[in-house]
Amino acid sequence: MSSERSAIILAAGLGTRMKSTKPKVLHELLGRTLLGHVLRSTKGIGPDRRIVVVGAAADQVTAHLEQHSPDVETVFQAEQLGTGHAVRIALESVPELEGTVVVACGDAPLLRPDTLNRLVETHEKAGNAATVLTAVVDDPTGLGRIVRDTDGAVLRNVEHRDADADELAIREINSGTYAFDAAALREQLGKITTANDQGEEYLTDVLELAREAGLPIGAVVVNDPTEVLACNDRAQLAGLRKVLRDRINTELMKSGVTLEDPDTTWIDATVKVAPDVLIRPGCQLKGATAVDTGAEIGPDTTLTDTIVGEGAAVVRSHVDQATVGEGAKVGPFAHLRPASKLAEGAKVGAFAETKNAEIGAGAKIPHLSYVGDATVGASANIGCGVIVANYDGLAKHHTDIGEGVFIGCDSVLIAPVSIGDGAYIAAGSAIGEDVAPGDLAVARARQSAKAGWVAAKRPGTVSDEAAKRALGDGRASGE
Repeated sequence: MSSERSAIILAAGLGTRMKSTKPKVLHELLGRTLLGHVLRSTKGIGPDRRIVVVGAAADQVTAHLEQHSPDVETVFQAEQLGTGHAVRIALESVPELEGTVVVACGDAPLLRPDTLNRLVETHEKAGNAATVLTAVVDDPTGLGRIVRDTDGAVLRNVEHRDADADELAIREINSGTYAFDAAALREQLGKITTANDQGEEYLTDVLELAREAGLPIGAVVVNDPTEVLACNDRAQLAGLRKVLRDRINTELMKSGVTLEDPDTTWIDATVKVAPDVLIRPGCQLKGATAVDTGAEIGPDTTLTDTIVGEGAAVVRSHVDQATVGEGAKVGPFAHLRPASKLAEGAKVGAFAETKNAEIGAGAKIPHLSYVGDATVGASANIGCGVIVANYDGLAKHHTDIGEGVFIGCDSVLIAPVSIGDGAYIAAGSAIGEDVAPGDLAVARARQSAKAGWVAAKRPGTVSDEAAKRALGDGRASGE
């Protein structure tokens, strides 16, 4: 028997019950598409090649594969005439295929690589022509039943719509995932017919045909029935999302991560979290996010494609494609937009926003400020309400803020501009020219006072009465 291993993934259906122009297999589930999860699982068997059967919205599925799994081959199923037909055209496209062929559905994302490996190893060790992955479930309604003889040997699969009363009582169901011997699969596919309610070629018929031909067939029962769950609509997709959330969160907690409230914590399968990280309630960690040891996240925080360094803290904030350095502090209510980079010990505080900005070690943007397209030197202090005016209506411009700079509250830095190391900017200044190192820049109008203005212009108002009381003797300002 050949030692070659291959996988065929069935992804030709549109999934009309999803009510979407996007094919079902491209709907997302915690960091990957449904198809992406299946591809990751099948990769675990060490396949020599993987073939995805595409059909409805084939251009979308093919484009997704080219971007995320360029090593995968595709075969086009022009008419969706059943799972047996899909596998047959896949095999016809690669007549040289030998050894073990795993067939999986593109909408069953919860299958673990370890389970697929157990299926393949059991299949190969037994020398089976076909081995089906099954599950024992509480409610098998609508699912194909696995019929066994009195000795427990697999006889056939029967679809729910074709089952009699005894068969409907069976709780062992067909997952739709198989391991086949390639030669036996080709032979039996040539025998299947469309004599069923759907008028389609059922891949499940291969089991009974192989048995009738005297070929050995077997079954592997999954330890966790949730692994074989698929989805046909968005409500079922939400159910899969909860199952995968719980699985991911449990694995993280067992690895040494503290989740204060796992039910409100959503972490993509693609995220990496080190031991001794604390994640508080209401957090979402997405994409390529990675969080290092000792960091604290949340509550109520979203991190997308973000790197968080050791011992850093991000509180009630939204961070997208940013880097939060070791020991840095973010939030509460901060917004770090793409290409924001905080060095060690830096701080971006309440209601502050950064974009395409490098914040030096120990630098602070405590609150109510916007810093975009800028470099902020180490230990600089950006006062409350400071705005880096980076956009002139046509183009973005860069601002350099040196090491140890102090920017007074409510100042505007009009880019492009450079503030030299150690310089001070007086509060309320509008800075449009470079400031040399160590200088104080003041750019604001001189204050003046109009004596008696309230009594003259606003007599009888609340302000006028308050001024009279403050001045005493019933006199208004200027009397």
